[in-house]
Amino acid sequence: MTVAVTVQCPECAGAVPVSDELLVAEIVICQHCSSELEVVATGPVVLALAPEVEEDWGE
Repeated sequence: MTVAVTVQCPECAGAVPVSDELLVAEIVICQHCSSELEVVATGPVVLALAPEVEEDWGE
């Protein structure tokens, strides 16, 4: 069963509604500041700013 949980955005401190069935490394978007947030833990759900995508010059 999916339960909606509210987690605080690390960027703007806004409330971000998320599912309790998220997996680590999933990306969610804050509706208040549009930041991309990465799920870093699931019990309880913890969000952090998602890392910027960097180009791999070695490939």
